[in-house]
Amino acid sequence: MAAQPDTSAFPPRRRSARLGVAVTTELVELIVTGEIPEGGLLPPEGPLSDHFGVSRTVIRESVKRLEEKGLVVVAQGRGTQVARSGSWNMLDPIVLSVLIDSDESLGILDELTIVRGNLESAMAGAVAARHTQEELARIEHVLDAMREMRQESDAFRQEDVVFHFTVMEISRNRLAENIAKRLYRRALESNRYQGLGYEGAFASTIEEHGKVVEAIARHDVEGAERAMRDHIVSSWQRRRPAAPPEGGS
Repeated sequence: MAAQPDTSAFPPRRRSARLGVAVTTELVELIVTGEIPEGGLLPPEGPLSDHFGVSRTVIRESVKRLEEKGLVVVAQGRGTQVARSGSWNMLDPIVLSVLIDSDESLGILDELTIVRGNLESAMAGAVAARHTQEELARIEHVLDAMREMRQESDAFRQEDVVFHFTVMEISRNRLAENIAKRLYRRALESNRYQGLGYEGAFASTIEEHGKVVEAIARHDVEGAERAMRDHIVSSWQRRRPAAPPEGGS
């Protein structure tokens, strides 16, 4: 059994660090939800320190984290300005989670689906272009496991994720895999992304996954790309909740 590390050698966890994370998260929410709009200025350190009940040091560290996430620009003499949303690091876990949770229109999930569909489409095409028999067998094995479940369930949905992750890994496109997995994992944490149940969900998922596997097996790059993109986009469209009416609750 491996020896446990001597924790006495580690610096104690600072309470200010935990406070800083909480302050940063709340500031991210204020910016992403538009409470502090793009182009607007954050309040000065003093008022922020009073509002959150923390030291100015904690505020400075929190603003630094916002700057690292691309949410603000600190300019000497002008204050801290909220950056354009196009500059935000939307793959940051906190930023992406707030974007998904706060967007009542579901527009961010629509965008996420398009990006994910394009990335996974490219990866499926790469697998179709180049794969070993063992790699094809891995994908087929996951699909067979889904078929054997015979109905939609939590276990089925987990295998659905495994199917997509397997194709990503075999594609050897590490950048696309990393981005797609980040998007997919964060989306799965949202009940709204899980969406509404619909009749024939089990059968349609099996059928659409089957089309991806068939195209990969015959080295049909365009067919694999099309099948994967169509599956991701159409699946979301079928389970997508209706957005509330403009001005409604």
